This record gives sequence, C-alpha cells and structure tokens, in this order.
Amino acid sequence: MKIVVCVNHVPDTATKINIASDKKSIDNTGVTFVINPYDEFAIEEALKTKEIFGGEVVALSLGTEANKETIKKTLAMGADSAVLLRTDLELDSLVVARALANEIKNIEPELVFMGKQSVDYDSSIMGQLVANILDYNIVSTATSFNLDGNKIIAEREIEGGKETIETSLPAVITAQKGLNEPRYASLKGIMVAKRKVIEEKEIKVAENTVTIVEMKKPIAKEAGKIIGDDASAVPELVRLLKEEAKVI
Repeated sequence: MKIVVCVNHVPDTATKINIASDKKSIDNTGVTFVINPYDEFAIEEALKTKEIFGGEVVALSLGTEANKETIKKTLAMGADSAVLLRTDLELDSLVVARALANEIKNIEPELVFMGKQSVDYDSSIMGQLVANILDYNIVSTATSFNLDGNKIIAEREIEGGKETIETSLPAVITAQKGLNEPRYASLKGIMVAKRKVIEEKEIKVAENTVTIVEMKKPIAKEAGKIIGDDASAVPELVRLLKEEAKVI
C-alpha cells in the first residue's frame, strides 16, 4: 500500500509572533518553527497503517528550504521517502491544494493523511480541497481509523456526540487530536533519516485567488479592576457591568 502524509512547517504556538513591515506576513526573526501539531497525528496514523498492511509512506511538504527540518523529523519517525515542493511564495489554500494534489497524482497512493488544520492560518479546508481535486473520498477530523480491505470505518466528534463514517479507498483522512499518540523519533530513526533522500521539485503555481490585504494583532486587553473582596462590592459590580461593560 502506498500512503502519502502531508506535513507543514509552522510557527510554534508558544512563540511570539510579530507582523512584518509589509503588514501582509509575519516577521520570522526569532520565531521557532515546528511540525504542524495536527500533522503529527497524521504521521502516526500513516505509520501505523503501513505497519499493519505493509507498503511505504511518502512525506509531502510544500514550502521553502526551511521545510526540510520538518520533513527530516517525519523521516526520523519512520516515513520511507519525502518530496519537497519548493516555493518561496505566499500561497492561498486553493493554490497549495492544487500543487499538493498534482504531486499526489504522480505518487498514486491509496491513502492520504494530513492534519485537520494548520495552526498558522487555521483554514481547516486543505484536506477537503485536495480530496475534491483528486476525486478521493474524505473523512475529516477523524478520531479513529480502521481499514478492512478496501473499506474504511472512521469516527469523528460532532456537537454533542460522535459520528461513525464508512467509506472506501482511495481516501483522504484529516487527523484530529485523539486519533492516536504520536511516537517520538528514536535514535536509530534519526540516524537512518540522514541517509534518506528528500526529492526537491521546483513548482510553477497559479496566481492566488485570495489576497491578504493586511495583518494586525488583536487589540490588547485592558487591565482588570478589583472593586472589592466581599458582598459590599456587588452594587458597584452591577453598575460597572451595566454602564461600562454594557453586558446587562
């Protein structure tokens, strides 16, 4: 079985983000980048599926030279090979999806795993776009995954409960937290990864369909007020909620 796992190189959610001078991108100075956290669940599920059914796992990423750091970690976890679609351009979701789908067509996998969303832009549509372009079935935000021959039975969380979905290969699965417990790269895996080749491909992409006009940080919260520490503060609290906060 051939499996593709898409991985993205994103800013760590714990790092401090500043807007660049163009006000249309982030300033990468001092920013720590990591594997997109949801992609770690996708990697683990791809590796588990390979361990059960055999085959190979191909890591696929689109971005700059820096993406190799994330790709190497994916290879160290156990992916067999990797492809980096090289571009320095800022691309919208649809353009990225088309580029990924074109390469996936070349690889011809039965399964594609990716995180349910990327923590940088949080659009949560990449899996759906790629599946639509490829004409693959899709299960999004999966919290469990089982494969029986050509049949997929997966579970996803919905408002107030869980939903069980049955579909078939070929398919795209987007991973939600809880799908599994991602493994750590072993020392052996790290050493083996150094010998694995990352195939680089320069890509030509279409013009963006979405343009970022401006980025700005949320308005800073005002300092809180302490108006008392006993029941005598209640009237003043009610007045402030009514007259200043205007929530009652």
